[in-house]
Amino acid sequence: MTENNKIKDSIKSLPSKPGIYQFRDKKSEIIYIGKAKNLKKRVSSYFTKKNTGKTKILISRTVSVNIIIVDSEHEALLLENTLIKKYQPRYNVLLKDDKNFPWICIKNEPFPRVFSTRNKLNDGSEYFGPYTSALLVRTILDLLRQLYPIRTCSYKLSSKNIDNQKFKPCLEFHIGKCKAPCVGKQDEDEYNEIIKQIRSILKGNINELRDYLNVLMHKYSADYKYEEADYLKEKVEIISKYQSKSTVVSSRITDIDVFSIVDDDDVAYVNYLKVLAGSVVYSRSLELKRRLDESKEELITLAITEITQNMREVSRETLLPFMPAYSFPGMRIFIPKRGDKKRLLELSERNARYFMMERKRTKELQRNRVNKIYVLEKLRDDMRLKNIPRHIECFDNSNIQGKQAVAACVVFRNGKPKKSEYRHFNIKTVAGANDFASMKEVVFRRYKRMLDEKKSLPDMILVDGGKGQLRAAIDALEDLNIKGTIAVFGIAKRLEEIYVPGDPVPLYLDKNSSSLKIIQQLRNEAHRFGISFHRHKRSALLTKSELDSIKGIGPRTINKLLIKYKSIERIKKLKPYELKIEIGRVKSTILLKHFKNSSR
Repeated sequence: MTENNKIKDSIKSLPSKPGIYQFRDKKSEIIYIGKAKNLKKRVSSYFTKKNTGKTKILISRTVSVNIIIVDSEHEALLLENTLIKKYQPRYNVLLKDDKNFPWICIKNEPFPRVFSTRNKLNDGSEYFGPYTSALLVRTILDLLRQLYPIRTCSYKLSSKNIDNQKFKPCLEFHIGKCKAPCVGKQDEDEYNEIIKQIRSILKGNINELRDYLNVLMHKYSADYKYEEADYLKEKVEIISKYQSKSTVVSSRITDIDVFSIVDDDDVAYVNYLKVLAGSVVYSRSLELKRRLDESKEELITLAITEITQNMREVSRETLLPFMPAYSFPGMRIFIPKRGDKKRLLELSERNARYFMMERKRTKELQRNRVNKIYVLEKLRDDMRLKNIPRHIECFDNSNIQGKQAVAACVVFRNGKPKKSEYRHFNIKTVAGANDFASMKEVVFRRYKRMLDEKKSLPDMILVDGGKGQLRAAIDALEDLNIKGTIAVFGIAKRLEEIYVPGDPVPLYLDKNSSSLKIIQQLRNEAHRFGISFHRHKRSALLTKSELDSIKGIGPRTINKLLIKYKSIERIKKLKPYELKIEIGRVKSTILLKHFKNSSR
């Protein structure tokens, strides 16, 4: 008897009740978990209808089926979600879990603490979230601490410990941020009233809290308790400022959950918005990766299950783009066609699309990072290096007929230009056009400074030129006693020959290879950076030379004009009164006369 026939026989005895089913392979590993309103009908459908694609592969690998019966369809949804997270079966939708997201916890203890945590424990404490942004959590906690003097210490504030005066007030008490319940200066009823208000804020019921504080403020004012009234006024202003940062939807919309979904090939993205008192107070997005041919209805059902099981209470109304695959007890579902609720659904969809684009960009960056590592590994192999060249530096010289000789050094880290580490060099010890001596000078200066500053040396050095430039660079390293610690190569422009120390025959890389492309990129970037510096120097020299030749115009005046106007062309375009304001009547007259004579 085949495995399929055995399964079909076992299906006949399955109950027609709600529950979850597990498909196992020949190694008895769970490869798929599903939920069903009717286990018998749902499981038998896999083995009676004609399957295609991934479902066909799933069934061909299934050798046994296990079930767990529950009381309702909703319980099946929750159990399915829990088991998928636990076992992560190969053919189930891959859902990005929220277990690393931060929560705000109101601790189950006397004088409860309020703090951020990423570990949700079953200890009777209240957890609000999860929040997708740690910054948002810090902002909310800062708001709460501005509003209320709550304790931040971890003391066990039992009545016995307080009565025995086991603790002393800390700095928080002395700066007015805590009322020191640890020494009995604040009773538990007063503290619990504060926690009640904090709980209201975390649930999003900010309007109710603000109204309560307003009433209390006016009561204090009527009783001539102006100091207390002013204290509450500050709190109301903080709450209003915080609330103004929430996205306002419509004052007519009070308590609504919104779910939307967009998909792209094998991945779907679901966004959830929580709306209270006309404002969006919470948003969260999920990524779900299809493993079989799950429909949008099935995916949004999974997302709703995942999100709502962490919520302490369900809103009065839930907006969806379409009906889910399964019903949820106590959930009033509405599919809006127009008006504010339709615009709210569109807002959620825009958030889902933004999340989709953000995830795609992240994945693209990750792929590029992997590609860069591959390129560097290939470069290591092609150049016969010991290690991956994560830090590469390239040198290039530039001069015109031996004048204004300069050099440039560019730095690549992990295959990408690190422009903040680029360096220019003015050639100081070489007279005339001597490319080899210039190369030796800049290489020596570069690595002497790095050694003096105890910075890490590069994995690979590239010099623009042939055997002569390469020999000069090696001599510089030898003078520094670091010859042989860094791989050094020269690249000649004509045939892209790569010269290796001690090898008379140059290395020729495949013109389409990634190794040659990154070497060319380094060489071209060094050339571009060096040429731009040389042009700047040449331009500054010509400008300064023309102004220096004017009798009556000193170096301070020249520098003042060049610093402000950058070039002689801009100085020539100044109107007489503008030049007079800058350098005075006498000097402006001299300069204008010079410009007039030189233009003839």
